Amino acid sequence: MIRKQEALDYHSVGRKGKIEVVPTKPTSTARDLALAYSPGVAEPCLEIEKNPEDAYKYTAKGNLVGVISNGTAVLGLGHIGALAGKPVMEGKGVLFKRFADIDVFDIEIDELDPEKFIQIVKSLEPTFGGINLEDIKAPECFEIEKRLKAEMKIPVFHDDQHGTAIISTAALFNACEVTGKQLPDLKVVFSGAGASAIACATMMVSAGVKLENLWLCDTKGLVYDGRTDGMNEYKATFSKKSDLRTLGEVIAGADVFVGCSAKGVLTADMIKSMAANPVVFALANPDPEIDYPTAIAARPDIIMATGRSDYPNQVNNVLGFPFIFRGALDVRATEINEAMKLAAAQALAALAKEDVPDSVSKAYSGQKFVFGPQYIIPKPFDPRVLLWVAPAVAKAAMDSGVAKQPIADFAQYKEQLEGLQGRSKDVIRTVLNRAKSDPRRIVFPEGDHPQILRACQAMVDEGICIPILLGKEAKIRARIEELHLDMEGVEVLDPEVVSWRDEAVEAFYQRRKRKGITRYEADRQTRRRIMFGALMCQMGKAEGLVAGISSYYPETISPCLQVIGTRQGVKKVCGVYVLVLKNRVVFFADTTMTIDPTAEELAEVAVLTADLVKNRFAMEPRIAMLSFSNFGSVDHPSPKKMQKAAQLVKQLRPDLHCDGELQADTALNADILAESYPFADVQGGANVLIFPDLNSGNIAYKLIQRLAGAEVIGPITCGMDKPANVLQRHSDLNDILHLTALTVVEAQQR
Repeated sequence: MIRKQEALDYHSVGRKGKIEVVPTKPTSTARDLALAYSPGVAEPCLEIEKNPEDAYKYTAKGNLVGVISNGTAVLGLGHIGALAGKPVMEGKGVLFKRFADIDVFDIEIDELDPEKFIQIVKSLEPTFGGINLEDIKAPECFEIEKRLKAEMKIPVFHDDQHGTAIISTAALFNACEVTGKQLPDLKVVFSGAGASAIACATMMVSAGVKLENLWLCDTKGLVYDGRTDGMNEYKATFSKKSDLRTLGEVIAGADVFVGCSAKGVLTADMIKSMAANPVVFALANPDPEIDYPTAIAARPDIIMATGRSDYPNQVNNVLGFPFIFRGALDVRATEINEAMKLAAAQALAALAKEDVPDSVSKAYSGQKFVFGPQYIIPKPFDPRVLLWVAPAVAKAAMDSGVAKQPIADFAQYKEQLEGLQGRSKDVIRTVLNRAKSDPRRIVFPEGDHPQILRACQAMVDEGICIPILLGKEAKIRARIEELHLDMEGVEVLDPEVVSWRDEAVEAFYQRRKRKGITRYEADRQTRRRIMFGALMCQMGKAEGLVAGISSYYPETISPCLQVIGTRQGVKKVCGVYVLVLKNRVVFFADTTMTIDPTAEELAEVAVLTADLVKNRFAMEPRIAMLSFSNFGSVDHPSPKKMQKAAQLVKQLRPDLHCDGELQADTALNADILAESYPFADVQGGANVLIFPDLNSGNIAYKLIQRLAGAEVIGPITCGMDKPANVLQRHSDLNDILHLTALTVVEAQQR
């Protein structure tokens, strides 16, 4: 559940909106700027004047899509206007970039006259390599797209129409395979006659459904011959000569129902009247035409798809438009035609029948996906979609004669596509989904802190953890009300009045009595919320702890070390930061604990970090012991310490890939390693960097965070007897979510 304030904060905190323009060439010096602008920019301008096709060579046009709307049919919000629709268009740009590395300018046009709108969009052709029309109401959208496709020489695609059509057609192909039915034999009934429904119906007919077997209903009932109320030329294509009038009458005996309409229009009785093994695509969002559990209860033999992510078979347009445009742009297609759309649908259908790799299952809380009634469409976050759909679309463009720059080597093209996939963000999503699969009791000592409360609300909504808030209950409840949160049922404990306080004091006393703690001091110390939270973990009353947003690191970690202590066999704990960059994820250690570690301590840090990488992030660790020297190139105690640490790791854990000492650039650069150090055990580049001391590790992660804009998770504490992690001061909501999810995953593994 997304709350209003959370959504508003997401769009408004920090840099406003969701997108920015980032230069792709150096701009550091006066010479750089002279090349970027005047006088250097004149040269490509003159080349393009001589040959307009050179615009694809010297500008970003070939990878730039215009997401264009007039705001007349925005999501489920209706006609809210061009300006109010801008957040949606920015969001569409984010999806283009995230899934297919396509750049976007969103253009909101305040124009309702279709003819004027067409002329405005046409005039933008020099800017873009393709046009994605978005959220334009029917029936105007049909004419707008038809005219623009005919009058422009770049791909034009109205996603509200064709996106849903492509995904649902792919689902229909596979539903037929599962049921053994044939497209020409199907009776298909539609609820809805807007842009999406008309496009779905048109594509299903082009795919093989007979026009005479496809029945279209809208809010006024069946579209039939002679009807005048609410009709237009696009509906008329599907008009039937029939005495039937209502959806309930038409659906009897139908093989397929497709809903692009509204909540509640389909009933259990209607589904019961359908043919054997009915196929129901209830695509209204956020609430489908019939609730999924109701439909399954009515017809156990049903194959059902919705637009929702919490049910099987999600028909999600993100499976289509980024990859369709990727293929179209890469062959410089002049249009996106029916052959290309059909190729996309066929590629999606074929991919759903492939074995699903573990990486996809892990991204969805470990669910196993096997082709069948519960899995007829690939999952939106399956990275293989790009590699299947874009080449299929590109080839269809070539075969249909609309590709101006055909691809000569599709194997090489697939490698290029794989290079576009910055999968680093998938790491975070995988951890969150693993946490959701089995949420655990996590204690938050700073239970009255506004940011902790907002994060706990989000985690309750998302099912990431079961939070326990420490503090004065009246104060926490008042703060919850002040923040307009709804955390009914969330446990709040006051360490000073909890019913089992004597038990807690005794447990603390027994643990610390030989460390100078008296019973009086034990009573005093356990009134501190951080100490009490750590004690809860040690006593088994909580399964993990997250704290530190309002205190310095030592103030938080010291009580945890005193009460929880280290895991059996571990001498010293360490702190690890995860740095998520565009195309890689790197783990830095130790960044918080030991100021000047020995080789033996560094080896332990490396092993603890490697286990973290493997067990909680499901990645294969490649460990580099860092220094200012490469494999003995400098004779100095510091490099020798790192050499010894690498040797110790190999002795302790021969299963791990570890080497050193290595300079940082060498460790990260696969080409340098392969060319100069082919014997190194971290070929392909290291993803675990072990620093020689706390100075270098702490400085390095902060520099990269600030200068490279890396997303940082951590510090993650490794080696504790119970999961306990310390937030950075002033952490934002995502920092808290991510670190808590990691704490939950560790608790699961314990």
